[in-house]
Amino acid sequence: MAKPAARVGFIQFCLFLGALAVLARAAQLQLVEGDEWGARAERNRTVTEVLPAWRGTISDRSGNQLVGSQERYHVSLAPEQVLDTTAVARKVARALGVSAARVEQGLRTRKSVYFAGPFDALTVQPIRSLRGVSLSPVYPRVGRVDLARRTIGVFDTEAGRGLSGVESALDSVLAGIPGEVVRLRGKAGRRYDSPGRPTRAPVRGNDVMLTIDARLQEIAEAALDNAIAEMGARGGDVVFLDPKTGELLAVASRAEGERSTATAFTAPFEPGSTAKLFTAAALLHYGLVDSTDRVSGENGRWLFETPTGYRYPITDVHISKEPMTLETAIATSSNIGMAKFSQRLRPELQYDMLRNFGFGTRTGVEFPAEASGFLPHPGKWRAGFERESLSRGYGLNVTAIQLAAAYGAIANGGILYVPALVREIRSPEGDVLYRHRPEPVRRVLTPEVAATLRGYMRKAVATGGTSDKAEIEDYELAGKTGTARKVVNGRYVTRYFSSFAAIWPSDRPELVAIVTIDEPSGLYYGSQTAAPLTRRILEQALVSRNQAFDFGRLASRDTTPAEPRRRERIRPVRETPPVVAVTWPRPEPDTARAELVLPDVTGESTRTAVARLHAVGFRVAVQGLGTVSGTRPEAGTALRAGETVTVLADAPRLP
Repeated sequence: MAKPAARVGFIQFCLFLGALAVLARAAQLQLVEGDEWGARAERNRTVTEVLPAWRGTISDRSGNQLVGSQERYHVSLAPEQVLDTTAVARKVARALGVSAARVEQGLRTRKSVYFAGPFDALTVQPIRSLRGVSLSPVYPRVGRVDLARRTIGVFDTEAGRGLSGVESALDSVLAGIPGEVVRLRGKAGRRYDSPGRPTRAPVRGNDVMLTIDARLQEIAEAALDNAIAEMGARGGDVVFLDPKTGELLAVASRAEGERSTATAFTAPFEPGSTAKLFTAAALLHYGLVDSTDRVSGENGRWLFETPTGYRYPITDVHISKEPMTLETAIATSSNIGMAKFSQRLRPELQYDMLRNFGFGTRTGVEFPAEASGFLPHPGKWRAGFERESLSRGYGLNVTAIQLAAAYGAIANGGILYVPALVREIRSPEGDVLYRHRPEPVRRVLTPEVAATLRGYMRKAVATGGTSDKAEIEDYELAGKTGTARKVVNGRYVTRYFSSFAAIWPSDRPELVAIVTIDEPSGLYYGSQTAAPLTRRILEQALVSRNQAFDFGRLASRDTTPAEPRRRERIRPVRETPPVVAVTWPRPEPDTARAELVLPDVTGESTRTAVARLHAVGFRVAVQGLGTVSGTRPEAGTALRAGETVTVLADAPRLP
């Protein structure tokens, strides 16, 4: 049996070991793991919240806001913090416009109650200071109803990022930098502001100014919507481009069942006869044809034989009874004439010209998911097929934006520019971070060849040409129609894609217009669908005195004293056939303007109201967004034509 002293010593030794273990553990916790445990404690009694940044605005070329952010709130209720359940439920229900019984039941049966909203600041003000009520700010986008929405794109408020269009392409520019705030968290989970805790203020996003002109965009979208409804079409596009800079002045797209798709950028199509100009460009550029060269129209039907002996017919709708020049082949949109003239082109030359115009590759415009179209390489061409098909606009796919850029080169004297959607980017302080400068890609044609092609297009718009329904008054319009059968499951079917390409005015081009109609019902030729629509849009834009046009530059072309206008004009003899002139509203003294009665547009959408006022003859300024609540001056006021009417509207919420 051990002695008492030995037992005491053993116990003391055990106590010493225990104390040593405690000290070792304490040292481990304090010296080795101290930082980790300190961080855990900090996390348990504090919470870091992200403060969303205010997203930059998107405006048109004149600074009119198209899309901006507005502070809204999600509302959360913490039942364990609520002292008077019935009273809080009533106040919340009254403020948010929900059932008080539903709120009270949620407070009694659930751990939290959430209302997504989002609700504006005025709505949540009565409940902002209530115990147990938590407000989470979000910044949804608001804008001018659907104006240019397919181009601007969609912003996901919850995810905090752009999903399509400019919102996606320039997401990092618009988004800004989120802030951060650290709050104390109490035992019951309630959060408290702590002035001593580190915070980082959010940085507002940059503002983006587009090249789009809001008034021209409104006119284009309204006219396209009406045309699609009248023609029973599946969709269509309208593109207006400044050929001197490559800036896109309007881009309107409609596609059946695809509300958010900007098909002008993403949906290639076979251009048909609008591509005949590019074959003509190659022939002229390489000196393979002159004004005296003629080919037979074969009375509208030509049985073409390939080198392998295979025969297939090439036909014309507009039959030329006499041998035709290249100019006549363009004016009458002759498939036979273009196929015959194309025999002078080697495949490499024809391909190079189409490639130089930008086909088969993306344009570089600031839009995500832009399609590159399709242009077959000459190494894959079949003798007797691709060359002849490409000469009349089959066998390649282009987008409306590509076609606009290509016609822009014809309009400006032969230089292909990168199409632009973004005109400026400004910091929150207003500093210019980026300003668009014209970006030339290459010289495609000489100015002389470009002028000759515009002359061909003028002939097409003259009386008897295929585009004469696009004729306006007083200023010469150069244009070319196109009608192509659509391909379904690899085969051509009797469904059509109609188009019209225009340069206006033809002598001093200010604008290139591309208009397409997808599967119109009934009349389907481009001359019957897209060309009249182009005329309608231009006429409305002229009446509105649109800022996208340089009226001073246009007026400088005619300095003769004003005389009564006549349809017939004496013109000097020139090699290019005479063109039917078109009248343009010229500035007149105020005393000469007729007085007009301002119509009542209250309750209408902004777009409809603006279109009505433009059609009457007023200029329009828009204040606010959404449904029209009134005008300044009031409806019924007598005003002179051309005076400005301010439309007052209420802002809707956008997704």
